Amino acid sequence: MKKVIKRTILILFLIALVGLGVYFGPKFVLAMKYRSEAIRLVENSTVSTFKESKTTLVYDTNGEELTKLKSSKDLYYVEYKDIPETLGLAFVDVEDTDFYTHTGVDYKAIIRAIIANQKSNAVVQGASTITQQLARNTFLSQEVTWERKVKEMFIAHELEKKYTKKQILEFYLNNIYFSNGYYGVESAAQGYFSKHASELSLSQQAFIAAIPNGPSRYDPLVNFDNTLRRRDLVLGKMKEAGSITETEYRDALAEEIVLNPSEDVEINNYVVTYVRHCATESLMKHIGFNFRYSFNDEDDEAQYNEQYDVYYSTCQQMLLGGGYTIYTSIDMDKQQLLQDAVDNELASYTGKSKDGVYAMQGAAVSIDNNNGNVVAIVGGRSEDDLTGYRLNRAFQSYRQSGSAIKPLSVYTPYFQLGYTPDSIVRDDYIEGGPVNSDGGYYGSMTVKRAVMLSKNTVAWKVYQEVTPRVGCGFLMNMDFKKVWVDRDFVAASLGGFTYGVTTEEMAGAYACIANDGIFRKPTCVTGIADSSGKLIVDESSRGDRVYDLNATRMMTDCMTAVVEPGGTGYGGGVDGVAIAGKTGSTNSYKDMWFCGFSPYYTTACWIGYDYPEEIKGRNSATYIFKDYMTKIHAGLAYKAFPAYTTPDGVTKSPETNQTTTEAQTTTAATTKAATASTTAATTKATRQATTAAATTKAAETAAQEPTVRNNDGQLVDPDKDAANR
Repeated sequence: MKKVIKRTILILFLIALVGLGVYFGPKFVLAMKYRSEAIRLVENSTVSTFKESKTTLVYDTNGEELTKLKSSKDLYYVEYKDIPETLGLAFVDVEDTDFYTHTGVDYKAIIRAIIANQKSNAVVQGASTITQQLARNTFLSQEVTWERKVKEMFIAHELEKKYTKKQILEFYLNNIYFSNGYYGVESAAQGYFSKHASELSLSQQAFIAAIPNGPSRYDPLVNFDNTLRRRDLVLGKMKEAGSITETEYRDALAEEIVLNPSEDVEINNYVVTYVRHCATESLMKHIGFNFRYSFNDEDDEAQYNEQYDVYYSTCQQMLLGGGYTIYTSIDMDKQQLLQDAVDNELASYTGKSKDGVYAMQGAAVSIDNNNGNVVAIVGGRSEDDLTGYRLNRAFQSYRQSGSAIKPLSVYTPYFQLGYTPDSIVRDDYIEGGPVNSDGGYYGSMTVKRAVMLSKNTVAWKVYQEVTPRVGCGFLMNMDFKKVWVDRDFVAASLGGFTYGVTTEEMAGAYACIANDGIFRKPTCVTGIADSSGKLIVDESSRGDRVYDLNATRMMTDCMTAVVEPGGTGYGGGVDGVAIAGKTGSTNSYKDMWFCGFSPYYTTACWIGYDYPEEIKGRNSATYIFKDYMTKIHAGLAYKAFPAYTTPDGVTKSPETNQTTTEAQTTTAATTKAATASTTAATTKATRQATTAAATTKAAETAAQEPTVRNNDGQLVDPDKDAANR
């Protein structure tokens, strides 16, 4: 019996060995190939290898060069003797405590990472030594795969054989990324403190040493407090390692960090910051990052954000030194027109902050409806006397949307339930609910009129029928990043969000309505080619259905009434152009919006103070929209909006209030007839199926558990101002 058992165990063991051979055999062969490549790469390297970088070129829609993206390491390379000893120790103590004893690789950490991630074929960041990080940044792509990790290990081992520890640390400190385009400690020292690295205090050394662990999360210009907290952690690690004394630790901890950005820093204008952002996210998608917009809870979101930051930083570094070619949809003529519209409309607001930045600000994004690409983006007013980093409010600032959100999460979903612009709703006082901005209640009215007059009471009741989960789900399906926490609360129907929305998000969502319900993620990047000329990113075919076609055309009809006499956005109409739009304002008028579109372009405009306060005066967002849209439509043939079909089969065309020439009227009539014919051919069953599918998708997207919020553009809870949440 014992012999049988032993024989059985032996057979099972042999089977296991065969299985392991089958699984690991091919990978072993590859590993040997990677080792040979590593030997060749390091043998051919010289000191100059660690000083070189490739320039990334960016082109506008007409093929003209917009800008160059280039790392600064070849301009600010500093030798080991000129780097403070404590600065080097700061990195060793935090990143790689065994740096001076290992031979390039921490094998235990690598094995743990591979085992933990073999199912997903990816690796955990943080297992790399300083030498491995140098190997990755100098010789490899930033793709997170086991193959790259194996290559990284072999190269690190070869580097340790060819170069001294001092040389490796010198190469590392000159190649590591410090956010905002700064590569190397000298570049970071000059960029953030206008000093040479050798002149930095211990506290300042620890401060810049805090950045590379997460260049986005610890960007001093955006997340100063995060960087300061990590500086404290770095100092603590240095004290624990014996690199500094208790007294030095306490003195450095007590020192106030005051940034003094270099005046020589290149101005990051609104186009450049947006191009870099879009290109970075395009590369993230290319190397396999999965973007999410709905979360189970705050911990789930925090874990996602941590992963996002790692990928974002990695891909940003790839852009700055990878020699890519970026093709964009930016039209510099339209860019100037949009910037002028913002500047001119807000010119009367002359107050500035203590930093010399205009207190009253604006943002605007314009999208070509033909392809969904951003043609112009303005993140604030022109301020030519300011240098360095600029906040691009168009995609970086989250603000309360007010009633501008209603077409997206309230009324278009409502039409998918079978209602029409002519359906009757009630405008009545609601106990404990919102009030209307005009203070009046008019009883029965059509949905179209409720949109025209921006009736909060109607939107509040309609949203409850749609359900907050479904309404918010539509927003998440259009990549709104921070609305998930409000998916259970009716106040979101009036634009009362915990964090808010961006101008870019609003432009993309309105463009979805203009595009018959097909959502195309807003971006200005149309394609990216690598250093060999191979196209690795192509954004031409993106698009997912979010709304039913018929519902979006009904919504368009309602929004044409907004710019008619008596509508809340009457000032946004453009002579000779079919316009559909919606205004938005928040409690105490701290945010004002106008979002709308023609058959050609979609434009979203916002105005407000960086530190919210009441806006005194008219809704300038409406007139920014009007000014810009008037100019970019000059010379374009008149186009009417397409018709929609009611549930009983009647075809209706959106009404326009615009004055048109006889020729334009003829063109519009022809277009209307052709559209009506096409729409009528669509069967009722198909419409219902599309509607059900889109609504179900929105419901499935919405997850759970936020906290209660209030706002509309009017107060819902008199003790809470949701516009400031």
